[in-house]
Amino acid sequence: MFTLKRAFFDFQASGLLFLEQKEGIKSLCFGLWARQSRVRPGVSSFPRRMASSADSAPTQRARKAPRETLRHVKTREQRRHGELNGAATVYVQVVGAGSRDNGASLYVFSEYNRYLFNCGEGTQRLMQEHKLRISRLDNIFLTRMSYENVGGLSGMILTLKETGVPECVLSGPPQLEKYLEAIRVFSGTLDDIKLAVRPCTAPEYSDETMTVTQVPIPARLARYRPTSSCSPSRECVARNSRVTDSMESLGSKVTRDPSLVVAFICKLHPKKGNFLVLKAKELGLPVGTAAIGPIVASLKDGRSIIYEGREIRPEEVCTPADPGPAFIVVECPSEEFVEPLCTSDVISRYQNGGGKDSVALVVHITPDSVLETHQYKSWMERFGPSTEHLILNEQVSTVHNIRSFKIQTHLNMIHPEIFPQLKNYTAEGKEAVLPVPGVRAECMLKFQLRPKLEWQRDSIPMCDITEFVKEAAEVPDFLRELEQFKKLQSANTAVTEVESVKYPEVVFLGTASSQPMKIRNVSGTLLNISSTQSILLDCGEGTFGQLCRHYGNDVDDLLTKLSTIFISHMHADHHTGLLQLLFQRKRALDAFGIPFSPVHLVAPLQIMRWLNQYHDHCQEILNHVNIIPSRFLTAGADTPSHKTESLIQSLLKKLDLEKFQTCVVPHCKGSFACSLSHQAGWKVVFSGDTVPCEALVQMGKNATLLIHEATLEDGMEEEAKQKRHSTISQAIDIGMKMNAKFIMLNHFSQRYPKIPLISADSGDRVGISFDHMKVHFTDFGILPMLVPSLKTLFAEDIGEMEDRREKRERRDQRQGKATCVEPLNMKGLPDPMLMGTIIPVPGMGSDKRDREEASSDTLNKRIKFS
Repeated sequence: MFTLKRAFFDFQASGLLFLEQKEGIKSLCFGLWARQSRVRPGVSSFPRRMASSADSAPTQRARKAPRETLRHVKTREQRRHGELNGAATVYVQVVGAGSRDNGASLYVFSEYNRYLFNCGEGTQRLMQEHKLRISRLDNIFLTRMSYENVGGLSGMILTLKETGVPECVLSGPPQLEKYLEAIRVFSGTLDDIKLAVRPCTAPEYSDETMTVTQVPIPARLARYRPTSSCSPSRECVARNSRVTDSMESLGSKVTRDPSLVVAFICKLHPKKGNFLVLKAKELGLPVGTAAIGPIVASLKDGRSIIYEGREIRPEEVCTPADPGPAFIVVECPSEEFVEPLCTSDVISRYQNGGGKDSVALVVHITPDSVLETHQYKSWMERFGPSTEHLILNEQVSTVHNIRSFKIQTHLNMIHPEIFPQLKNYTAEGKEAVLPVPGVRAECMLKFQLRPKLEWQRDSIPMCDITEFVKEAAEVPDFLRELEQFKKLQSANTAVTEVESVKYPEVVFLGTASSQPMKIRNVSGTLLNISSTQSILLDCGEGTFGQLCRHYGNDVDDLLTKLSTIFISHMHADHHTGLLQLLFQRKRALDAFGIPFSPVHLVAPLQIMRWLNQYHDHCQEILNHVNIIPSRFLTAGADTPSHKTESLIQSLLKKLDLEKFQTCVVPHCKGSFACSLSHQAGWKVVFSGDTVPCEALVQMGKNATLLIHEATLEDGMEEEAKQKRHSTISQAIDIGMKMNAKFIMLNHFSQRYPKIPLISADSGDRVGISFDHMKVHFTDFGILPMLVPSLKTLFAEDIGEMEDRREKRERRDQRQGKATCVEPLNMKGLPDPMLMGTIIPVPGMGSDKRDREEASSDTLNKRIKFS
């Protein structure tokens, strides 16, 4: 199988040669490659070309050189040609413990393979923080088609592709293929990774580590009946926005079916006993000579030998063979699944009297309401007394994102109101009383299957606020700089108290670009307009988890006030948190007994293709939104339908806005910025992703606050232009041109995990955003005063970034490169008035080497496609 993968990459590497040959030669070469390929039984290959959305703007990009095969892939390929023995080290590790902010997910390790069970929002971020190697994943198992389980899958696939993983196989419910088709709307091209789906009805899967059997568990059909036609809400959406032709056909077949979960029985391969060298020497065996090879092989295979007239039995010189323990992963989301699960013939074989060996571990992704049912308790008791039980649900008490809590504690020392301490959401109610000994999941908890069956808690991170404070206090000059800031703040206390107004309030939930980082999540900004109304500006993956960490148990109260969501464009880091947020908002409204009402979704029209496909094939979602296409809010836009116009007026009235305006910005097709003008006289402008743009300047004239992306540092204008982003100085310049009262910079590259490189003379109208930062308009005078303390706190990181920049500049000077940028106008396009002029840009060299210098970019850099 892996030889074929290598052949595939050779084929790709020869692509340029094929383009220069005749058509007949191309056909011959492709036919040869195709004949050498084969499809494995039970695995349906997903088309390799997951092209960018047809709505994406065309772009001229250099063809990338073929990626070198990852080392572990080469090693595995070589191992397949030799004799295999069972894995020596295998353990199951909790990634997400099933809490409300981080859904249930498991990482299974062996020296041969890595597996992931479920991939909800935030899974990738947790794996990165806790150093679980994403690049080694080759199998992802999903227990149910629910956004709780697949919310992070699209981002994970993009990262796997960028790290050079040649193939990933997905196993689970039958809607998986439809899900992969749906993410094509925004995922961009995935030519470099082969995606395949192993349906739940496929034969058991076996690799170097274990054999996996999928067990479909259907719910009681009295409650669940698959929908056979489109819901009225979808037809309503189509009529309201007059976009029937732009969406998928309303008559398309609906395959959505929530009545199935998939359990997984995983059986490790037997492992031969270890040869005891010292004991063999005592018995006179020819240890250290060529003759010992066949002797060891026979003994480890369990066969006795005759050596110099004496019989040597295996048990004399070998440890006992390990037949291979088994573990089961099962999700039982509601009582409708209890009876089918408890009567499953396949699983019952691993219970008492079932004929199979008892399992070492059963993982229950099951709410306490189900754990407490008599039938489920009886089912748990039927496993042997040696079976361990691991519970993943909302009743767990664990902190997942330790680095976020740590950095927020450090920032809280600078200003407790602007950087409030994070909270941990805790579920209400008592834990279910289990009939058998069980362990509640904690982030990074391990259960070792080999070499010894045991729980291991040494990897569980500790969230010790006192230790975090002590660590910050030990940073050179930090406490001194902090004292200086406190004095400056005291001098402004009187003015601040007089002007203090609670609303509007800006809460930064995600300030990173491209993909989640350890301490910065992807795009999401909450604007609390009043005590009863809020709007969300972009909603990247994990936004709901960020809300849980910011508001704790008050998160439901906040969700009931969220009436509008603005999505700037269709890149994954700006919208893949939307569905989970909508589902959780419905849950919050139900909990408070508030009648359900859809949110106003202001977004590019392309988002409906994604929502329609997910609605048809995965979960109902369309009734959660009233779409207002962003183009109808631009200056001089076409007159919308009566229904859309009424939605616009409803939005303005609910948020007490005089005007909600959008403008097209040059990033990818369907990219918009927005401006909110309130009846109280303030104006907030949000840039989304963009290069410097004159239309944004005009729309944002005299803004109270401009929130502008500043992806890259100054001196990287050429790369910013190529990727259609802005540098720090470009963002500030836009704010100055529109006469914004204050400018908040956000959307920072992976190069700047803690703080961006910002000039000392950036001015007193500029602030740097951090995740969980809370800003009021009355804080504008304080925010620039934070910069010295921030630079002192992160002095070591700033020094490393400056060293990388200096190395880049010196390298370019040695190579004598004339690195220049073509003059641009405010739309980010070549300026015809300055044609022939070049602008030197210091420090711009090889983009590839620059990325390699930044440690945060080396493995997980994701290139957005537009």
